[in-house]
Order: sequence, then structure tokens, then C-alpha cells
Amino acid sequence: MTDIPTVPRRPWIVALLTAVLVLLTLTPVLPATGATEPNPETVADAPQLTLAPVGNGVVRPGETLSLSVSLTNDTAAATPAAEVVLEVGEAALADRAALTGWLTGDGSGRELTVLATGQAQPVEPGERGTTGIMVPPEDPQLAGRAPGVYALRATVASESGTLVATSVLIVPDDAVTPVPVGVVVPITAPALGEGLLSSDELLALTAPDGELTAQLEAVDGTGAILAIDPAIAAAIRVLGTSAPAGATAWLERLESLPNERFALQFGDADVAAQIDSGLAAPLAPTTLQPYLAAADFIPDAAATPTPTATPDPTPTATATPGVTPSPSPTTAPGDPVYPSLDELLTIDGARGGMYWPFTGTAGANVVSALGALNTDEGPTATLIASDTTAQGADAGTVPARGAVDAASVLVYDSATSAALQRASMTDESALRAAALTEATAQLVFAVQESDGRPLLVTLDRGDGRSRLGITTALSTVETAPGAASTGLEALLAAEPAEVSIDDASSDDARTAAVTALREDEAALADFATILDDPTVLTAPERADLLQLLGGGWLPDPAGWQTAVSEHREATTRTLGSVSIPQLTDINLVGQNVPLRIFVRNSLEWPVNVVLIAQPGDPRLLVQRATTVRAAPDSNTRVEIPVEAHVGNGEVDLRLELLSPRYLPIGASQTATVMVRADWEVIGISALSIVVVGLLTIGLVRTVRRRRAAAAEQTAGDTSTSTDTDTDTDTDTDQNGQR
Repeated sequence: MTDIPTVPRRPWIVALLTAVLVLLTLTPVLPATGATEPNPETVADAPQLTLAPVGNGVVRPGETLSLSVSLTNDTAAATPAAEVVLEVGEAALADRAALTGWLTGDGSGRELTVLATGQAQPVEPGERGTTGIMVPPEDPQLAGRAPGVYALRATVASESGTLVATSVLIVPDDAVTPVPVGVVVPITAPALGEGLLSSDELLALTAPDGELTAQLEAVDGTGAILAIDPAIAAAIRVLGTSAPAGATAWLERLESLPNERFALQFGDADVAAQIDSGLAAPLAPTTLQPYLAAADFIPDAAATPTPTATPDPTPTATATPGVTPSPSPTTAPGDPVYPSLDELLTIDGARGGMYWPFTGTAGANVVSALGALNTDEGPTATLIASDTTAQGADAGTVPARGAVDAASVLVYDSATSAALQRASMTDESALRAAALTEATAQLVFAVQESDGRPLLVTLDRGDGRSRLGITTALSTVETAPGAASTGLEALLAAEPAEVSIDDASSDDARTAAVTALREDEAALADFATILDDPTVLTAPERADLLQLLGGGWLPDPAGWQTAVSEHREATTRTLGSVSIPQLTDINLVGQNVPLRIFVRNSLEWPVNVVLIAQPGDPRLLVQRATTVRAAPDSNTRVEIPVEAHVGNGEVDLRLELLSPRYLPIGASQTATVMVRADWEVIGISALSIVVVGLLTIGLVRTVRRRRAAAAEQTAGDTSTSTDTDTDTDTDTDQNGQR
């Protein structure tokens, strides 16, 4: 039960508070925003109360305390009008532990004084009502307060119980020396299952109302340290001349910002899960060449070429006498000029060797592994949350610059960062103000406990937040009492404090996903050796893998599981896209008849495979290896020479495909070959008999025809001779008569 003291100067409130006290003894206190022990039987059916001071709760001497009390009614019935009672703590909160306990508790356990009251209007179901309260600076409970952070509580009596909301009042000490505070802000795209954002996606994200535009406008003009996903820049650059104008302008504007920056992993991939899965270092893209279209990288013929510097004729110390330098390679007019992988991924001005694991995922093994990955710029640095260290486990303040054994770390304040994150994700101004007040109070205590050493906070990863949400969060850090904006290099240059890091429990689901996706990638790499250019498969696979491990999936674990499953199913289909179709029994008639086998290729590229045939009986001799180039999206027929040493019988024949490197491709097939070699002899013999018979018949007919022709000729000659004698006798008789 909350102890509410009597206030003699306001006797009319005494009766009200007495009634509230009686009500509190009869009904449970219903938690509001930030309560840690809600009654599960009532919280779902009770309105929620939020207390949000204006100006992040900071009230300097002579200023008015303005705040709002919001009642959110998610019940089925309207709430009646009720009085709002605002109370303030008599003494300042002692430390961060007391602050956290107050903000997350039920509003009890402190000496409070009534500061003001207000009237809450009825709130319909599904609506939110807000009551404004102002306390003038001359109010005796406000004037003359010493610097510190004081508890605030708002209560509303309702038919279902007493609603309670907690917050704080901050009276700053402007005499303190400002402490450098850096704030890291991610520039990331929404969750993605494909390797790169498409042109349409970029067009939407970089539109005036797009999410990437909101992020860029929010950090413009601030001292925020930018953590940029290089996959966004790569997605724009791979489009070349076909990139949307808005996306190109967005990238140019990003690169022109003066903010210090570092690059995240490609796709903001989960660093801790990769290390926990056994990788020595986080993965990176191998190439993005398959995403480049030649037509988008043809140099403008009208553009003025960059003049080539004339070589210095004077030999230098490193020149080799007598050796003519090789000329730089030139590109023929009309040929595409492709950017390199580094050119596609580079973030101008980014500090290398920075890692930002997802909050709470980096244990000692992850920090140690990342700390051993030195770069050209020196040792790497890993961002870790303060509550994962022994020094910050109990709401302690940890300076930004730290060292875990030999590993360099930047420690960001967990409580402040969490409050800033909630604020940035909230669209309702009253609810956002409550979170910003908490962040300010946490930061005020952190500054007091830092011993003047730099601090770091983050605006953690978030999807769909507005420009206003990000801007107000950043402004809260920059205007917090005792805080002075600082950059990345200044944080890294500070003297490191030794910190010890607690063991973080790895996310088993994400670690298992890394292992499974890596196994699929290895299988696909073996499969891709059948292609003229294996990277058309392997490069997108690596990019897809990293995107599936991206931070954009954190708010949607169910959607992430579905995306991973769908990707793995697609990989399985790709691995089965080149195969030998299901075989049926094969009739082999003859001793030297080739077998006809088909190779199916469902890919959009031609493939090179080796067809291996292994008979189960040595009496069937088959050409063991046959090189095949299968056309894209078709079935290619292959003829395998066969020699049968068995007259008749059945022989099992095992067929499989191998890559040119003799890696298995698809599943093997076994067919039964029914050999009928004797049929060939019988057929030839029968054919020979038929041929001989036909030749004999033809010969007989020819002889007979010739004999008949000769007989006819002989008969013709005889008849002609007789006719000649008759004619002579006739002539003689006629002459004799004459």
C-alpha cells in the first residue's frame, strides 16, 4: 500500500486522498507504463496510464513544470471522468539503481507530496485521453529544489482500481563540467531475403516519405556517429546508369555528411551468430559481378576523358633499369567498365575494423574473436552493451572506451540506449516523451558517475521509425544536462578502462541457421562448378545468406524463420535443377548399339557435366565417361557407345553426373538394360537369306528372259529366210510368163 502523506495547506485534498487510500486498501494497484509486477488477471482489462513531462522532465529554476497524463482505454467500456493526482518525491533519487527501481516499480516505497491535480475526461473504448497539468515555478513544492532527479507519480482512481504512472523531475546542475557523450545511429534498410535491394525498393525507400530518407534527414545536422549498411550503397551502385535518380541523390547526400561513420557488416548480418557457429571471422560478399548489367556501365562517349599523366623520365629509386613499364589496360570504346567489389561496398570516410553485434549477443568468445581481426587502420573495436559487463551488470555506469583482455571495445550505456530506442519507435508524442524523460534521467546519472570519462549511447536498430522519432531521440542526448557531443575518433582515442564481460547465451536458432545456410552454400559452390562462371550462383547465395542474418529480422522472428526455410527450399531446387530424368528399362538390340540418355538442365545457363556409366556386369562394355554440355532450360540427348558380350540377358546400368571437377551432381539413376544381341545375328541371317533369295530369283528371271529373247530372235531369223525364198520363186514365175 502506498503511503500518501497529509498536506495541511490543501485540506480539500485530504478527503480525496483519504478516499483513495481506502480504495487502495480494497483494490489492487493497477500497473501503468513501466510496471514490473502486473496483475495478469486485471492488466489486460484495465486502462493504462502514462506520465510524460514536457522537455524530457528537465526543469531549471524559474521554469514551469508541464506534463501530460495519458489514459489509454483498451477495454470494452468507456472510462468515466476522474481526478488525476500528481505527486513528487521529497528527496532526490540516490543513484541509477533507485531510478530504475522507481520507473519499473509500482509507484510505492517513497515519501511523496501532492504537487497538483487535474481532471481526466471520459475516454471511449480504443481511444486515448490526455490531461495536461502545469505547475508554476513559484509553487512551493517546485521552487528552491536542489539539483537532482526526483520521483513523480500520477494516480487516477477508477472503478476497476487505481491506475498509477511513474516518471521523474530533473533539476539540472549547470555548474558541472560537461562529459563527452557519443551516440551511434544505424543507417539500415528493412528486412530483406534477397542479396540486394531492387530498383523499385530503392525508389520507395529513398522517396521523400521513404524510410531511408527519414533516417538521413534525422541525422543531418547532428553529431551522430553513423553505422551504415554497405549493402545499401552497393544496391545503388550496381544499377549504374539505371539507378533511380532519387537513390543516387540519397547516396550522394549521405557521403557528403560530415558525421563520423563506420560500416556495418553487409546486410547488417548477425556477427555474434557467425562467430558462435564456429567461423573465425564474419562472412563478406565474394563478388557482386552477377548483379551488374553491361548496358549500365558503358562509358559516356561524349564525356571528356581523364588526362593521363606523363611519366617522369627520371628513374626513381624503385624503378628497374632496362624494364619498360607495362601500359595500363585500356577499354575499347563501347565496352563496359565495371566497378570493383571494394568500389561497390566502400563507405566514404568510414572507419574500418568496427563491429556492432546485436545488443546482448556478444559474449567473451565473440569479443575475443573480433578483437583478433586487425585491419590496416589498426586493432578492431567491438561495440558491447554495458549490462553485459561485470561493471555495468547492476545498473552501473561504464565508460565508453574499454578493453577486454587484448580486445578493444566501446561500451554503450544499456539503460539510456534502451529508453532512446523505445522513444524512437513511438509515434505518439506523449508516450515518446515518457521514454525520453527516462533516457535523460539515466544519462544524467551516467554523467555524474563517469568521473569525467567519455560515454557512449546508441539508437539501436529499428524498422519503420519516423524522422521525428529519430530526431527527438538524438536531440535528447545532445541537450541532456551535463552531456557534450563527441565523435568516434575521440572515443577511440580515450584511455581504455579494463572491463570484464559476462558470458552471453548464444541464440541457438540463429546460430543453427548460420550452420545450415553455410552447409547449403558449400553444396551450391560444388554444384556451381558445372557452370562457365560459378559466381552467377555463388555470389547471390552469399549475399542472400548475409541478408537473412540481418538485423532487420529481429522484430519478426516468425517471419525470419519462414524466410530462411523458403531460401533453403529454393537452394534445394537449384541443386536438383541438373539431373538425369527417371530411367525406365532399356532394350538393347545388337552388340554395338549406342544407349541414348537425356540430361535435364533447368538452369538459365548452359552447364558442363560428365556422364558416368557403370554396368553391373562386365559382359556389357560401356564408355565410362562422356562429356556433356547441356543447353539451358532443355533436355540434352547423349549417346553412349556400348558393346555387348552376352547374347541375351539383363544388366543393371548405373548412371550419374559429375562436375568437371568430378563432384557429384544430382542423384544417380539405375536402369535395367535388356540385351538382345542374338537377335542381331538372327536378323542379319534372315536378311542375308532374303537378299540371296532375291538375287537368285532375279538371276533366274534374267537368264530366262535372255533365253526367251534369244529364242524369239532365232525364230524371227528363220521366218525371215523362208519369206525370202518364196519371194524369189514368185519373181521367177512371173519372168517365165513374160
